[in-house]
This record gives sequence, C-alpha cells and structure tokens, in this order.
Amino acid sequence: MAKIPSKQQILDWISENPTQTAKRDIARAFGLKGADRIDLKRVLKELEAEGNLTKRGKTYRDPDTLPPVSVCEVTGPDRDGDIFARPLEWHGDTPEPRILVIPRAADPALGPGDRVLLRLTAVTDEDHGYEGRLIRKLNSSAMRMLGIFREGPEGGRIVPIDKGQDKEWQVGSRDTHGAQDGELVEAERAGPKGRMGLPRARVLSRLGDPTAPKAVSLIAIHQHGIPDQFPDEVIAEAEAAEPAGLDGREDLRELPLITIDPADARDRDDAVLAAPDTDPGNEGGHVIWVAIADVAHYVRPGSALDREARLRGNSSYFPDRVVPMLPEALSGDLCSLHEDVERACMAVRITLDPEGNKIAHCFTRGLMRSRASLSYQQVQAGRDGNPSDKVAPLMERVIDPLYAAYAALRRARSRRQPLELDLPERKIVLSEDGRVASVDFAERLDAHRLIEEFMVTANVAAAEELSKRRSPLLYRVHEEPAPEKLEALREVAQASGFALAKGQVLQTAHLNRLLSQAQDSDFDELINMSTLRAMTQAYYSPQNFGHFGLALKNYAHFTSPIRRYADLIVHRALISAHGWGDDGLDPAQIEALDQTAEQISGTERRSMVAERDTTDRYLAAYLSERVGSEMTGRISGVQKFGLFVKLDETGADGLVPVRSIGREFFVFDPEAQTLMGADSGTTIGLGQRVTVRLAEAVPVTGGLMLELLEVEGDAMPRGGGGSRKPGKPPKRARAKAQKKSAKTARKVKRTRR
Repeated sequence: MAKIPSKQQILDWISENPTQTAKRDIARAFGLKGADRIDLKRVLKELEAEGNLTKRGKTYRDPDTLPPVSVCEVTGPDRDGDIFARPLEWHGDTPEPRILVIPRAADPALGPGDRVLLRLTAVTDEDHGYEGRLIRKLNSSAMRMLGIFREGPEGGRIVPIDKGQDKEWQVGSRDTHGAQDGELVEAERAGPKGRMGLPRARVLSRLGDPTAPKAVSLIAIHQHGIPDQFPDEVIAEAEAAEPAGLDGREDLRELPLITIDPADARDRDDAVLAAPDTDPGNEGGHVIWVAIADVAHYVRPGSALDREARLRGNSSYFPDRVVPMLPEALSGDLCSLHEDVERACMAVRITLDPEGNKIAHCFTRGLMRSRASLSYQQVQAGRDGNPSDKVAPLMERVIDPLYAAYAALRRARSRRQPLELDLPERKIVLSEDGRVASVDFAERLDAHRLIEEFMVTANVAAAEELSKRRSPLLYRVHEEPAPEKLEALREVAQASGFALAKGQVLQTAHLNRLLSQAQDSDFDELINMSTLRAMTQAYYSPQNFGHFGLALKNYAHFTSPIRRYADLIVHRALISAHGWGDDGLDPAQIEALDQTAEQISGTERRSMVAERDTTDRYLAAYLSERVGSEMTGRISGVQKFGLFVKLDETGADGLVPVRSIGREFFVFDPEAQTLMGADSGTTIGLGQRVTVRLAEAVPVTGGLMLELLEVEGDAMPRGGGGSRKPGKPPKRARAKAQKKSAKTARKVKRTRR
C-alpha cells in the first residue's frame, strides 16, 4: 500500500504540473491504487473545504492561480498599445491577475469585451501576472444582465429589469460580490442551471439604489456597456494639452463668427457666418462660413485619447447627464469655441448662388475667435424683433445675413426634396432632485433649421472635397427602404385612406407626397412614424452609397468632432489631403476604415437604444403616480400578443395585452396589421384613436401596461377570458371582412375626423 501524500505534497504537485490535476493524474503520480484512491479523494475534499484548492470539472487547482488554458475577456489596450485581459473565473482571495496578451501575426484583431481562450504562462512582472497566447476567439460572449439582487439563504437571486426578460438568475454565496438585498447589480452567466432550473450568475458590480432618480440613466449606461469613466492616462493626456497657436494656420480671428446652441450647451463645436457675395458674377448670392473645432490637433492617431474616442464612438445624451466622447478638458475647454477666446478650427468657405445652390467651396485650417455664444432662443427672438442687449448689436451685420443665406438654402432644399418627417420631439424636464417635473414638446425654431442647413451644406462640401481628391474617408450612408418595409408602409397608408404609388423608382418626393396627404389629419403622426419605421438605419462606410433621406449623392459628417469619431476621421482626411500637418490619416487608420466604420456605427446604435430606454424609464416613473387614470392615444403597433398605444400627452408607448381585450378571441392578421374578434368580427388596427386606462407603470423596466376602454369612441366589452376557443372568426364575420378587404385593399373601418 502506497503512502498517502501530505496536503503540501499534493499542492506542490498541482503547482508544478498545472496540466495534470485530475484525481487520477494525482493518484498515478503518487502510485495510489484501490482503497488508497478513496483516501486521496478525502484529502482533496479537505483541501477544497479549506480553500486551498478549487474543483473545476474533474480537475483541482490552487484558487490563487489560473489554469494553463482559460477563458478570458479582453479589457483593451493600454497607453502603449499592449492588449490586456482578465480571467472570467477567479476564486482567489487576492485581486484577479492581469494578463498580457502576446499576439501573433495571424491572430484576429481583439477589442474590449471580446471573449478569448488563452494559453497562460505565469510571469513575474510589475503590471501583470500572466502572459497569454490566443488559442481561439470565442464567438459567443457570456450573457450579462442588470437586475435587483434579492438575498437568500445560499446567496440569492437576481430579478431582471429588462422588459422582455422575466426569468430570475440564481447567485451562489461566493458570487454575490457583497451585494445587499434590493441593490441594483450587474451580473453575468456563470455556468449551467442550478436548482429549480434557474441559470447561475455571478455579480460583477453593485450599482446602488435602483429607485434613486439618477439611477435611471445609470441603468442604461451599464446595461448597454457604454464606457462612462475615462482611464487615468486619457485624462492625463487631455489635461496636458496646450492651446494651438497661429503657426501653420490661416488667421480667421477678424471674421464675425458666432456659435448658436441650446441654452444649456456645455460644448460649442461649430460657428457660422454669412454675408452677401461681392462677386459681380454672383449678384444676389451669399458667402457662408462654417468653422468647426480642430479636435484632430489634440487627439492624435494612436494616442490614448484616440483609442478611447474610437472605443466610445460618440457622446451619449441623457436627460440628467452626458457621457462624452472626449474628457472635459477638451470637450468643454480647448475644443469648445467659447466666446472671445482664440480657438483652433477647421473651416470651410462656401459660395451660394441666389437660389441656394453651392457653386464653390474652400477648406482651411485656421485660428478663430467667436464674437458671441448665443442660444437658439436668443437668435430667434432677435429675428422676431425682440433682440436682447447682447443680440441687438449683431443683428444687421451677423444675424440678418445668416437668415438671408438660410432662405436661399431653404429654396434649394425645397427643390431637392429631402424627406420631410414631422415628428414632435418630447423633452423630459427634470427637477433639481432629478425627478421628472414635466414632459414638454421641444421647441422647433427657424434658428434650429438655419444651423441644420448650414451643417448639411458643410458636410456635403467635405464629402465632395475628399471624393474629388480621391482621399479615403467615412461617408454617412442612408440606403433606400427595403421592399418589404415599403410594402408595409403602403399597407398602413391604404388603411388610413391615403395612397403610395407602386411601380416606380422610389424617391423622397413620393414619400413627401404621402406625408403631405396626412398632414393635419387624424393620421398625421401615424404616417410620420410609419414612414420613419420604413427607413433603413443610417451608418458609416468607406464606400459611398449616397444618403436617401437627405436626397444627396455625397454626404459625410464633418461638423461635430467633439461628439462623433466619424467627424474626426473626416478632419484627418482633410488634413492629409491638403498637407496641413502630420496629424492626418495614417496608413494604419486607412487600412482599418472598414472596422472603424463598423465599430462606430455600432456605438451609435448602442447610444440610441440606451437613450430610448432611459426615456421609457423616466416616462414610466412620471406616470407611475397616475395608475388608474384614463388617457387617450393612438394604436402605433399591432402584434399577435397585443396592441402598442402611443399616449397623446407624453408620447409614451404602452402595451395592451391581447388577453385583456374584450370577451372573445382575437385573430392576428400580420399583413393588414389588425386584430379581429372571432365572435363579433370587430377589427382593431393601426392608427385608430383609443381611450385606455393605465393599469401598471414600472419605472425600473420602463414598462407600461394599459387596459383598452374605447376604440374610435366605441366602448369595448369589459373583462376577458371568454369561453370561445382560439380559431377563425365565424363564417358570417369572416365573409364580411373578406368582402370588405377585397373592396378596399384591407382598409380598416374607422371614422375620419
């Protein structure tokens, strides 16, 4: 009988032989057979209970070491460009070790958040404990979630806050991360299902009280993985930046450029100027200037600032905060065109004919000084004859010429016929303590439209300039609607009593004609929303496929490099194309344009979803005190499981579950987008006016549940759960509906008002 090894001998063997740590490997190493293996199993269990070993499958290892092959998550490059990762399974008492990834030439590109299988080697280094070589990049990342932690006898459980998720997760006592009962936590899946079939999870971070007012946007930020803390090296680079001088720049300080922004704007990245063209050959024409903060001077390719900006892709805006793309030292100071301060800029001088057509443009890299920082409201008040003391001196020389040039640009826009969607923007107004005070309609002034037209014109000039010079760049692409989405829009139009012609190459003018038909009707908002839903998502691409919505062949983003990485790429392209310095596009950036386009298109979508989710939660919080109240709205969506209703007052979307509608079974027609009562033949469809009762408002998820009371003024039968089994409508009702459908191309019955 062989001697059972001591606990220390077993630990030494596992430390020296990390690939041979199964029980049978250890038994073979010490010559143990038969009954001796039972004693070995006992010793291993004791070591595990004492915390000296952890069991993973059939193998044992020191909890303060990593196995030779581990699944890890890439945390991103450091200031020097080295890629680091963290282990996804760490059971030690010490902080998890940092892993330096040693790439090979054939390895795929790795980015923050990527899951990888690494072969690890322990090292002794100041800033990392392991080196890892890539075995393979894992396609599926571990599922993450936000939820409310509920303490239990053996750890706890997590109740999800996502509207579409209702399954709880089980958390072991070692994986709670110290979370307290009722706290908002971020967690990830951690292995197979546990007791009662619930998936296991480990808590990654604790986010505090979910009912706190400022937790609303914080939930969205964490839920969608938006980086909201700048690394120290990024902050250090930003704070070390010095103001740019006149060297190598055109002196534009005498131009009376002004900035026009929201009243609460913290950064100002565009300034404008207009004047009559003095060229006799362009009598009645205009010269406009658009000057943009020269972010490229401060954010150099390959720097920590550049890597972080590319990672973020854009700034994200919430009712109570902004998650900026660049640190405050740049976005709020050196790159912000503050009043009466010298600032580096990229500027374009554009010549317009009397009808607003661009006939020439010229780019320059300059130094400017803004004459005034104005709000939209101040400028509009001046234009309307009520200038403030600050605006009055600028009216004749600055503001009036801006509006004259804008009038010409509006005429050009009218001929071009971009898509003219009219969707009132609702603005959430917060009180001082961060709670919703009101939901208002955002003002839409000519001053807003003026700046938009100037920016669009400058963006067109940038795209045309770089295309002419055959310079690589990122275009802003918006492709025409997919045929199936266009057909769905046509169905909605017909159901609302309007027409969208078939059999022709779609142009924005055709859609504008439909929008014009619906204007001032009961279906105005519905047609606008349906048209918007038919549109494809705009994105960035090194290839130019045009911009359908703006009816433009060449379009790029040039005017907001403080908050969009795409604009920074365009600035660098202009620098390289004109030979203005060594901070333009380098070969590595050009080679990576496809990946950059995909990255920042993704971050843009991420921000849009996070901002929408935040709005939903704020609206649910605002309405939670009005549960039981009756409200009016319009059906904005029809699905098999129920109706979506957009409420008139707040613009919030709520769900009417199909099971709660009347006393009969409702049949869903996906083509007509209707629900038809199986007994009565009652048809409920898109665009109908409804009265609902707010049944439930859940701020933590943003969900609203509604009870349908009236459709087009007709009361719905109260109560659900009728005895009729699911099936088709009775023959009489079905025949009546089919006859009507054939006659009116699925035009649903409703009263026009």
